[in-house]
Parts: sequence; C-alpha cells; structure tokens
Amino acid sequence: MGIDAGGTHTRARLVDASGTVIGTGEAGPANTRIGLPEAIAAISAAAAAAVRDAGLAPADSFQVQVGLGIAGLNRRGVLAGLRAYPFPFASLALASDAAIACAGAHSGRDGAIVIIGTGSIGFGRVGEKTIVVGGYGFPISDEGSGADMGLQAVKRSLWSRDGRMAPTPLTREILDRFSGSASRLIGWMDKATATDYAALAPLVVEHAERGDAVGEPIIREAAAGVDRMVRTLLRKGAPACCLMGGLAPRIVPWLPPVTRARLTEPEGDALSGALFYARTRGLPPGEALSK
Repeated sequence: MGIDAGGTHTRARLVDASGTVIGTGEAGPANTRIGLPEAIAAISAAAAAAVRDAGLAPADSFQVQVGLGIAGLNRRGVLAGLRAYPFPFASLALASDAAIACAGAHSGRDGAIVIIGTGSIGFGRVGEKTIVVGGYGFPISDEGSGADMGLQAVKRSLWSRDGRMAPTPLTREILDRFSGSASRLIGWMDKATATDYAALAPLVVEHAERGDAVGEPIIREAAAGVDRMVRTLLRKGAPACCLMGGLAPRIVPWLPPVTRARLTEPEGDALSGALFYARTRGLPPGEALSK
C-alpha cells in the first residue's frame, strides 16, 4: 500500500503482488501542522478504506507492506511519534511527501520535482545526495503555493477595502465572502489553516487569467517563486525536473519559456512513489526509515 498524506487530503492505494490496484481510500488532511493525532487518524482512515475497498477484512492489513509519505515529517517529534504508533501493518517505510512524489515522478531514478499544491517544495535526488529547496511551511515559506496565493489575495483585498489600492473583481469577490466585514474576515483568519487559504487559489488563478489587476501580479510572483526552485534544483545537479501538485498545470503557462522547455512530464504520481518505498524500504513498524 502507498499512502500520500498531504495538507489537503490523504489518499491510499493498495496493490497486489503483480502491481494491480485492488483498493483505494481517501480521508482528510494529514499535514502534521494540524497535530500528530489528527494526522494519524487520517492515515488510518484512508488505509482502512483501501482495505475495505479491496474486499479484505481489517485483520488482513497486518499482511500489508506500507510506504507512507507525509507532509511535515521534519517537524519536531513527528518521526518519533509515527515510529512509535502501532499501525496494523506488516512493514512501514516513512518518507516526506516530497520524497515519494520524486520517486514516483522518476520511477525511483535520479531527478527532481517541485510540488505546487496547498504548500510548495523543491526536492531532488542525485545519487546518495538529497536536495531540498524551500518547504519550510506556511506562512514563512511555500512560495508559489495555493496557500501563499490565497494569503496574498486576502491581504490585497483588505488593502482595497481601506482604499490603499483600487478594487478589482478578485478583491470584491473575496470581500463579498465576508459580506465586506473586516471583523468577519479577521475572525476567519484567527482559525484559518493553510488549506483554508489554498481554497482561494483557484479564484486567484481564474481572475488572473482574465487579466485582473490584483490576481495577475499574484500569480506572476507565484510563478517566479516556482521558477527559482526549478533553476536551483537543476543547478545543483538534478538531471531532470517535473512539476507536480494540483496547481502545477495552472502555473506552467506563467513560467518563462526557457524554464518550461527544461521540464519533463512525471512518469508516476506520489502514490506510485509511496509504493516504491513500500517495496524497497519496508521495515517492521518501529524501525521505519526517514529518507
């Protein structure tokens, strides 16, 4: 089983010995920023759903080798907590969400990826060397991500409300969601997660594509952040780079032509990479790898 535990949702894919998909499962977000117990609950729910979908009994999960990629693995205490948790699996290999995406994109070979989703990160492998660019977490990092685009749009909507800049269709639509009330927006902000901000990203992209005076600069700056990550990964020796994540197709048209020409298409997705880890790096739970 491969599990991709991300900031927006958690997906599981169960295959048989021949590689044929026999079950899939899905659950809510599992970014460890929301808390390790919540992440474990989402992982467990997605895995259990895949087992059920395959027509297997819950006890059959003890025969399953699992590769788990999770956002926020580098947060303090997360790796130890995941290793200590008694997951009902035959073996467990732990990796970051970027590591499994890279393995899937290049079928386990050397290469690099930039993930553009709720968050963003550049990740590559060249021989035994791991290259990481960004990915320190929202709001201090994650340039080019959905969360960052949403944050920038909310900021500029408040500026337009104050008269610091001219309103646009994008800022009006965002403010209308809060009935034009700053207090309502602030109340939302007090509880808003990266996922909540990222939910505004499609709106930013749609307005940018229509030439919105606020949306277009936001997506251009997002594309510039992605461009810097791609160039850095290639400069550090990655032989190829792919863009991955839900926002990747919407960002590509805004990248410089020279960068677009150097991108390659991913051969597989993050779940393919998680399955690669399950097959090649699986160890009994409690002895999982972090690579």
